[in-house]
Amino acid sequence: MALRSAMHRAGATALTKLLQFPVPSADQRNIPCPCGHPARYQELRSKPIVTAVGKSEVLRPYYLCAHCHNGQFPIDVELDIDHTELSPGVRRMQAVVGQASPFDHGRQQMKLLADLEVTTESVERTAEAIGKDIAACEQAEIQRAVQLDLPIVTGAAVPILYVQMDGTGIPVVQKETLGRSGKTDGQPAHTREVKLGCVFTQTTWDKEGFPIRDPDSTTYTGPIETAEEFGRRIYLEAWNRGWSRAKKKVVMGDGAEWIWNLADQYFPGAVQIVDLYHARQHLWDFARKLPAGYRPRFPRPDRQSGAAAIPQRGERAGAATQSARRRHPAPPRK
Repeated sequence: MALRSAMHRAGATALTKLLQFPVPSADQRNIPCPCGHPARYQELRSKPIVTAVGKSEVLRPYYLCAHCHNGQFPIDVELDIDHTELSPGVRRMQAVVGQASPFDHGRQQMKLLADLEVTTESVERTAEAIGKDIAACEQAEIQRAVQLDLPIVTGAAVPILYVQMDGTGIPVVQKETLGRSGKTDGQPAHTREVKLGCVFTQTTWDKEGFPIRDPDSTTYTGPIETAEEFGRRIYLEAWNRGWSRAKKKVVMGDGAEWIWNLADQYFPGAVQIVDLYHARQHLWDFARKLPAGYRPRFPRPDRQSGAAAIPQRGERAGAATQSARRRHPAPPRK
């Protein structure tokens, strides 16, 4: 660790020497200003920056517009350090640790793994800023998809392509729930619903005939947004994965109405599958509405008991249904 720190100090010193820019020549002392007037060279100014090898310093020309009084540092724009004291490499590190763990834990990881001293607020601001940039790029792609301006994708046919959607509540800070009612009347909301989607392929089956998801074939997308916005997002993800080249297309979900509305709107003609737990749950809800003498006996869905409480073969479920029919024959049709 001591050797690493020494190498970082040497690297930071060398980098500082490299980032000492000279006074611009006479023909480069005026640059355009966004206001339309020229900005003139004033002086060389230094700026501390945190790089992948530690703290360095950049010395670069400063330009000032006499008309709008806005200053410019063209070198900062070229090096991607405009309005920040963190190099691009450090910002990428902060984004990785910031999205994977609490921000203070990310700060500790930066010190342990990269020997860089940063603040918790710096990790938070960087992770959120890069997240906003990623979201903006995604929205641009989604808008292109809505306008049917998608690039032509060529490649091999996909045997079976699955799209799966779901939604779940996640806890958020109080400012994110202002004006939102909770599940209990009169109580404020404590969660927001995040909509999740994944796309994956399946090409093989196990010895018992059950489909096996292809390893490393799953890609995910998940925002906090309305069902309408999420529909465009999951459509773009499916398109990028080869939806137009899929020989068989499948949409999976629970019984939520918004899921099947999106399936009909964005994935018409696809096979629609309700997951086993919710299918049995809906079956039980339907059975409760039947007269007592006509209620079939089939396994009750139970999240706690898991697979042991649910038949794993269609023969067992079919036998139970046949037995129920024998005990409670259906009335003759009129």
